[in-house]
Amino acid sequence: MQNASDATSATTPGEDTGPRPRRLSDVKGWFHPVDQVLFDWILSRQRYRGQRGDLLELGAYLGKSAIFMGAYLRAQETFTVCDLFDSPAPDEANSAEMGRSYATLTRRAFEANYRSFHDGLPQIVQEPSSGITAHVQADSCRFVHIDASHLYEHVHADIAAAQKVLGQDGIVVLDDFRAEHCPGVAAATWGAVASSGLKPLCITATKFYGTWGGYDAIHADLAAFLKERDDMWHGAEEVAGHPMIRISGKKARPPEHPVSRHANEADPRPPGQAAEPASAPSGAGGRARSLLSSLLARSGRS
Repeated sequence: MQNASDATSATTPGEDTGPRPRRLSDVKGWFHPVDQVLFDWILSRQRYRGQRGDLLELGAYLGKSAIFMGAYLRAQETFTVCDLFDSPAPDEANSAEMGRSYATLTRRAFEANYRSFHDGLPQIVQEPSSGITAHVQADSCRFVHIDASHLYEHVHADIAAAQKVLGQDGIVVLDDFRAEHCPGVAAATWGAVASSGLKPLCITATKFYGTWGGYDAIHADLAAFLKERDDMWHGAEEVAGHPMIRISGKKARPPEHPVSRHANEADPRPPGQAAEPASAPSGAGGRARSLLSSLLARSGRS
């Protein structure tokens, strides 16, 4: 249920939560177009195949990827977002990381951003991600995005939690696994590939995509999809016995974004600094959703 946390919302009407985002690009955070394309393709493919399950994000910052994911939530599914937000970190190392990178993060800013694009809030768990399995049932999720602590011990635990909560053929995505300042994420990610049966589906400049479920069908479908794109280079790399796809998407055209309720309000920025219009599908970037929508219509699904 998308608005499961409304009763405990930390955002009070009238509070100053900063400028209201008129488009997704107005929300601060790191979510590159190539990863937007892949999120769109995976979540749309799940819908087309009738694969049901909940969504989970560990580490939300100000909500950019959560807002995007929320657009794929269906009736009787739950989207859970777990983040410390402005709560104290559980240990000194995590506290130092929070102070260094996320000093401006607050729950009310996240909620205000999310409500700009969606009628209700996701289920919000404001505590360390280590306790997420107390809030999300085993085998209940179809998609998990991990972008919380970058410390090895925490990422290792987050991956273990993802394996527990993901259902059959669910997908896990890990952020910053290639960043030079986040060696703990890389160690935990490849360690899971080596020891837990996590199969590497594809990688981008910042994110790792994998599954503990069926591999061949989604790998073949993804390769076919990428072959039709003229804005994303891809090649195969044999990793742990699997033909992982390596993707370069510097020129990737993003898919259609959720539309902000503030899209038609006057832009507060000075002339010349206004961003592009908060518009609609961007050509081939929206191809995955458009193609899958037509397939859904022909198959009689909704």
